[in-house]
Amino acid sequence: MDLMYELRKDPILVRWVIVAKTSRTSLSNYLVDDEKPDYQLTCSFCRGKESDTPPEIMAIRAPGSKPNSPDWFTRVIPDSIPVFSIESELNRQGIGMYDKIDGIGASEIIIESPEHHITSGGMDAEQVTRVLLTYKERILDLENDPRLRYILISKNYGRAAGALYSHPYSHLIASPVIPQRIKQELEGAKQYFSLKERCVFCDIIREEERTAARIIFENKNFVAFCPFAPAFPFEVWIMPRRHSCAFQETDKADLEDFGLAIINVLNKLKKLFKDPPYNLILHTAPNRMSRRDHWQTINEDFHWHAEIVPRLGGFTGFEWSTGFYILNTSPEEGAKYLKEV
Repeated sequence: MDLMYELRKDPILVRWVIVAKTSRTSLSNYLVDDEKPDYQLTCSFCRGKESDTPPEIMAIRAPGSKPNSPDWFTRVIPDSIPVFSIESELNRQGIGMYDKIDGIGASEIIIESPEHHITSGGMDAEQVTRVLLTYKERILDLENDPRLRYILISKNYGRAAGALYSHPYSHLIASPVIPQRIKQELEGAKQYFSLKERCVFCDIIREEERTAARIIFENKNFVAFCPFAPAFPFEVWIMPRRHSCAFQETDKADLEDFGLAIINVLNKLKKLFKDPPYNLILHTAPNRMSRRDHWQTINEDFHWHAEIVPRLGGFTGFEWSTGFYILNTSPEEGAKYLKEV
């Protein structure tokens, strides 16, 4: 039986969690296994193994090549263990005082390259731009479904960051609810705009440029910096200089400069920490199709960006229970190290 999921709402923290509702996971899945299989023999994401994956949803291909043939640059396939399914229905339910809905949405794997051993930082600018264009095309397609509220694209690199495969890939999740962490960011931006009639992210860029203490890379269209109050040491945000709430509104020049910023930051982290595990998360606007609780000022108050978090240590009980994060390296000191790489 396929593993199926539902969303359950925490009535205290007002957040949704994803819970398996059918098959029970073996306890052995939670044990750390340092054995590494021979991925050259087993990886189904490599060029020539297209028949080992589900049929592709989309791909950027060489001109004239056929779907599911080897001549591709990026491929998008359904996740083999989907958290959400596009064929489901919302099916909102009340179970006593609790609320839940079925796991409608999309779970997709974005295969970033036909080359197995290349990393995002090791890709050339043209290939990284193709990956970002793939992100854009999938968001544009999925936001046409009014049932979907948020489309999250993330990259997990390394076992400690949650990566399931050694082949370069990203994960797309389209959800019927806005994740709590994203909603907090949206609400904070909206409150700042209501008070000052300015985008908080644009103000952050201006302040970072004024002090220059935390900037580690910049080009014509983007600035990368260690945020003033991060949750993790050596955390980096990459923001477009031009105000826009939605990543999918980027043009080719934006994608190229964004890709160069990503390559630069990842290579700095690689050299400084000897190729650390990391998470890269794309923060963009939720689906803006009209609805009664539509974010009325989101075009003015939100500013899409990416966050890169190297996984250099775990949470303590204090941090988990209080939300107070303890950093032994300040963002100013972290930025200095990264700039010097």
